[in-house]
Order: sequence, then C-alpha cells, then structure tokens
Amino acid sequence: QATPSSSLTPPPPAPCRATTMAPAVSATLVARSAAAAARARGVALAVLGGLGRRRWAASGRVPSPWGTSGKTLQVIDCHAGGEPARVIVGGMPAVPGRTMYDKRNHMMRHMDHFRKLLLLEPRGYPCQNANFILPPVHPDAAFGYVIAEQNAVYPAMSGHNTICVATALLETGMVPMQEPITEFTIEAPAGLIGISARCEGGKAVEVTLKTTPAFCRPRDMDVVVDVPELGKVKLDIAYGGMHYAIVDAASVGLTIDPKRGRELCRFGEMIKVAAREQHPVQHPELDYPGCDILVFREAARRLDDGRLFARNTVIMSNNDLDWSRPETWTAMIDRSPCGTGTCAVMASLHARGELALGENFVHESIVGSRFVGRLLEETSVGEGQERVAAVVPTITGRAWITQHCTVVVDPTDPFPEGYTVGDIW
Repeated sequence: QATPSSSLTPPPPAPCRATTMAPAVSATLVARSAAAAARARGVALAVLGGLGRRRWAASGRVPSPWGTSGKTLQVIDCHAGGEPARVIVGGMPAVPGRTMYDKRNHMMRHMDHFRKLLLLEPRGYPCQNANFILPPVHPDAAFGYVIAEQNAVYPAMSGHNTICVATALLETGMVPMQEPITEFTIEAPAGLIGISARCEGGKAVEVTLKTTPAFCRPRDMDVVVDVPELGKVKLDIAYGGMHYAIVDAASVGLTIDPKRGRELCRFGEMIKVAAREQHPVQHPELDYPGCDILVFREAARRLDDGRLFARNTVIMSNNDLDWSRPETWTAMIDRSPCGTGTCAVMASLHARGELALGENFVHESIVGSRFVGRLLEETSVGEGQERVAAVVPTITGRAWITQHCTVVVDPTDPFPEGYTVGDIW
C-alpha cells in the first residue's frame, strides 16, 4: 500500500553575487514569498468551495500545499561519484533567515514539502538528494544553498552535493567560468565553502572543496554501543559536516560489496540509531545533534605511489527506525565515496596518528568511484570547555550534469508531496 510521506585561496576580490542569478532564479525569488506558500493550503480549500472540500475529505486527501495553480521548479540533475543530486535553480520562494543555517532550519520546519516533492516518488527515488540555490547571506559568497536528503535530513554540509552544486553553477554560467582554474565561494548551512575548479572546454573536470573544520573528540573514540541482534559494537563518532558513526565493516562480519547492500543498510542503520541513543553528541557551535549517519570502512593501506587508501560505504536513513518493528530496520547506501564522510574518516585517522597534514587520502566507494581528501591544517572549534581540536579538510572529485528539467506539480495531482512504498523504501 502506498504511504503518503507526512578556499583553497582567499575569496576573490569581486565575487559573483546573487545578482548574477539566471532570470528564472531571481524573478521567482522575488515574486513569491514564504508567507504565500504557508497560506497555500488554506487558499486551496477556500477556492475549492464546499463541494470541493467534501470531495477532498471523502478521498482521504488534503489539498495541495502548492495551491490551485500548481508549481514548477527549474532543476539541474547531476551525479558525483555515482550519487545523484538535484540542483534547484529556479522557482523557489524567499526563505527567511539571517544566516544560511537559519534558512536551513526554516526549510526543514516549514517548507519540507519542497524536499518531498523532489525526492519521493513519483518524481524521486530513495537515493536522491536536493540542493536549493538561494541568495547568499555572507558578502564573500556567490550563492547560498540548503541541502536536503531523505527522511527530512538537512545536512549542515555535504561533499558530493556541493561538488554537484559547483558544477551546475559553473556549467550553466551562473558563476562565470575561467579556464584553467575558477575559484569562488559558496555558502552552506555549515559556513563558507571555498571552490577551486579545474575547467576545460566549458566543463568543470575537477572540483576541490575547502570545507568547514572536521573533528573527532577523544571521548567519542572507541565508543561501545549495544545493538539488538549484533551485540556490542565499537565505533568512533566524528564530524565532517554531519556526525558520523565510523565502523570497521569486518568487526560486524561485513564486507563492502554491492551484493551485501541489504545487510549493510540494515546493520548500519541499527548501529547508527543505537549510537545516537546511547552516546549522543552535539556540535560545539551549531545546534546540530548526532549521530545522524554512518560509514562502514575497511582497513587503510598504502597504494604503490605511497598514498593512503581505503574503501568505504555510507549508510543514510530513509525512514524512522522503530526497534519494535524490524521491517523499519532499513536504510540506503551512498553510491559516492561521500565528501563529508571522507572528512570525518580523515579526522578520525588524524586523531589516531594515522594520517598526517598535507597527505593525500584516496577514498573509494562501494561502486568504485573515488574522492581524494587532504588535511590542510589544524584548528579548533568552539570556545571554553566546549573547545575541540579540529582539522581543515579538502575534498576533490567530479560531477556530471545528467539532465535539465522542469519539475511540475499539477493542482489535480493526487500526490503533491509524493509517497513511499515499502518495496524499495
């Protein structure tokens, strides 16, 4: 039964500002307000009239949150390392907030129907992601963006999503491309992200992100949690843009193999939820609790060229786990090597003395794609007793645009916010 879903260098002296937005972006950002979106349900009911309202009630559905005129969004679909991402460049209303993190919070609490529309069926699928391009708040940023994933997860930062955002902005001309290197800054909820893109023939062939600090606190290392059906599991919890539970796959009898995807998802989600319940963590500066994601990894080894190498797979939520209902012990796999997951793993390795500053770290995904990480310098996050030793990472990868599309919601569509079905969700 279908279930409705409830810098690598300092910023350039003259950054590309939001005033350079494509007409589809700037016009719609001004034309529609968040208040209008919030009133949409009430307006739809009023316009439908008594008969219409009775028909909606009899059908068991509620009027579309988009109002009686429907909605269109301009979208650029991409993938980085095999993991998809939708970059929404037009059709968004204004999003309130003094910071990009405030805007992230507002979208999560009051505008989640945008995420549902784009990520759930019939327009999306379990491994899809969304990135909403917004005017920046910080004067050094060309654009801001809010990241949204399945299960109402709104990350402070995401590496593969950011590589896709940078590629879409460059290859559509929203940020003017300069060959061979284009450098600019964009604003994630976590803060400013420096972009250095190697460009050839009008394409971004390699994108390097200088991300926000990552850390692995001593008290969050070698944590032991008790997991139903698995027993005691040892893990680290590290922040790389999200709070990651880091687990040696072999320690729970797993290998990073696509054929074992269901086991990886089931065990990974169970371990993550157990860690969140038994060893909760909080970011020292942001109201961002965890852990909210998990990475299985294999032992690191040296490649012939001396670089440190490891395979990994990241397990992401696609529903709310209920310990009393084993059918909810499911999740999904990040097809890419995962940018923030790579940052978290590097922070853990550095805390253990296994990865030095300036050393390249090659991280390979379950489908064989690779990102290259590097730790630039040590820093700290937070103040006073909450001050945490941290590192500043970079992630290098590539994205490809797969389609340009207009996503449409007709006012008569019975699934204005999408749905999930238990066969693949």
